[in-house]
Amino acid sequence: MIYIGCHLSVVDGYRAMGETMSRFGGNTFAWFTRNPRGGRTKPVLSEDMLALQAHLRREHFGPLVAHGSYTMNVCSAKEETRANGRDMLRQDLERMEGLPGNLYNFHPGTHTGLGTEAGIGLIADALNEMLTPDMHTTVLLETMAGKGSEIGGTFEELREIIDRVECRDKIGVCFDTCHTWDAGYDIVGDLDGVLQHFDDVIGLPRLKAVHFNDSKNDRGSHKDRHEKLGQGFLGLEAMKRIALHPALQGRPFILETPNEDAGYIEEIHTVLGWMQEK
Repeated sequence: MIYIGCHLSVVDGYRAMGETMSRFGGNTFAWFTRNPRGGRTKPVLSEDMLALQAHLRREHFGPLVAHGSYTMNVCSAKEETRANGRDMLRQDLERMEGLPGNLYNFHPGTHTGLGTEAGIGLIADALNEMLTPDMHTTVLLETMAGKGSEIGGTFEELREIIDRVECRDKIGVCFDTCHTWDAGYDIVGDLDGVLQHFDDVIGLPRLKAVHFNDSKNDRGSHKDRHEKLGQGFLGLEAMKRIALHPALQGRPFILETPNEDAGYIEEIHTVLGWMQEK
């Protein structure tokens, strides 16, 4: 089986997100720990997190996938930007301890001229500063489209970061289908081959979550533009093969498609229907 859900807004609180996803028919969800385009965050009430935890247990949810801000860049050429990114990462991971056993995903970053090797080193340094053996959160590096000076557009780049992390049991990967396709990996025509390559380079046990998105662009475009399921270059049959692939079962699948609530509900029920057909 897989767990399926979408991104929700934390504005109304943590318990409200769980209740909303139950109404949608899903059994996992993602949320931004702060404004996705900025650094702002809001106070969290411990009672609210405890109420969410009770809901997750009662409704048999899978792991949740928090998402770091898009502006968090721990490998920027600007020291001030790097410092702000480290502060965001530290605060987010401290907050995640209120929901132990879940996942925190972030875009590795853009080196903005420093070069890939230097950027990889800075990302690993930030993770070594933040990750501890006793933390209860697994941090995920997201597969990226390789746009501009983005790091993470190849499995090899993600492996280089992981190899430099000391607490490797606290690190994993979020496999974004749109990003991976846009980066040049043929998950439509050769899904088995791509997953085998991932296993050879990184190891499938580190693949902890899937961002489940179609793409507005053809393979290798390096553009990163998500599309609704079945309405992009991946197509519905390929999305179904991904959802049902034996190597990906048991992971949370998070929809980041350009939808309103009704569209997410429809996509969630589409994926659940595939599982029932299996």
